[in-house]
Amino acid sequence: MMRVGHGFDAHRLVVGRRLVLGGVEVPSERGALGHSDADALAHAVADALLGSLALGDLGQHFPDSDDRWKDADSLGLLAACVALIRARGYRVGNLDATIVVERPRLSAFTETMRCNLAARCGVDVSAVSVKAKSSEGMGYTGDGTGIAVYAVATVEPIAS
Repeated sequence: MMRVGHGFDAHRLVVGRRLVLGGVEVPSERGALGHSDADALAHAVADALLGSLALGDLGQHFPDSDDRWKDADSLGLLAACVALIRARGYRVGNLDATIVVERPRLSAFTETMRCNLAARCGVDVSAVSVKAKSSEGMGYTGDGTGIAVYAVATVEPIAS
């Protein structure tokens, strides 16, 4: 039976940090603040995958209280979540994610983000959607102080 999961992540944007989304370092005057590389896209997708099989969330598996995950590559964390899914007899079906941030504009980077996520999840790029939206100046995603990402994932049983 196909299963569906939803993921969400948000980070404060600050001067002096890199902005990494889907494994892509995006040129920006502000980057995401977090314990790992703060890749909100990879985090939201990982949470969606974990949620699809009721496996908790990213923080349960990779807590920010553990120094092993300090500055960790979030695509590596995503790959570990995919391994958990596979160990339970499922594979990734498809992914759909929406990044909400006013600046920087992300359209030039979304194709590479899709490719990176597809590679780590073991699916064709045609099964991965990454969209970038602004919030028209409203709230923390609109005033430049934060970024948010929403993701939905399906997983399917591995045929035996």
